[in-house]
Amino acid sequence: MKLFRRIVELITPPQDWKLPVLFLIGILLGVLLVILRISNAVSYLSDDPQACMNCHVMTPQYATWQKSSHARVATCNDCHVPHDNFLRKYMFKAKDGLRHATMFTFRLEPEVIHIKEAGKTVVQENCIRCHGKLVNGTELICVTYENSTQGRGKLCWDCHRETPHGRVNSLSSFPFARVPGVTPVVPEWMNKFVKQNNVGVR
Repeated sequence: MKLFRRIVELITPPQDWKLPVLFLIGILLGVLLVILRISNAVSYLSDDPQACMNCHVMTPQYATWQKSSHARVATCNDCHVPHDNFLRKYMFKAKDGLRHATMFTFRLEPEVIHIKEAGKTVVQENCIRCHGKLVNGTELICVTYENSTQGRGKLCWDCHRETPHGRVNSLSSFPFARVPGVTPVVPEWMNKFVKQNNVGVR
């Protein structure tokens, strides 16, 4: 009980600091909510391929996937996220999403996007997960990314190079691709308020 009281005393600001601290916490929470809204953060919890389009650099990948046979049976996450257990899936999504968000926010994305080693491992696992009946009974069922780097077998896309993204070379590969529009940043209720009250810059 004494320990609990001591912790409360340590984290409770002095009386004359309470109002500024509450004000600062309110500002930080407001900024966090705006960032979550602008980044469309909730969409990343889903398996909707349009969530991958929150970063415009994924336009070629999205456009080529849409025209592939995989578009009818698989989403981005079916191939690019682990499916062996719930925890690994969401840990991978969080780690990958944080890296993507950081790179996109600070404009660090490369002209040509290449899959990372962790992603290669997952994609190979998912190729075998979905197409296991086709390769069952062959040595292909045992090929992992690690095995392939040691010369013990080939990855699925060593032969099936253009599945499902075709030839995606750079951000300019598909300049006129029809992709979903950007989600508006300003909430609909705010637009209605502005129109109803004739508020605006004059």
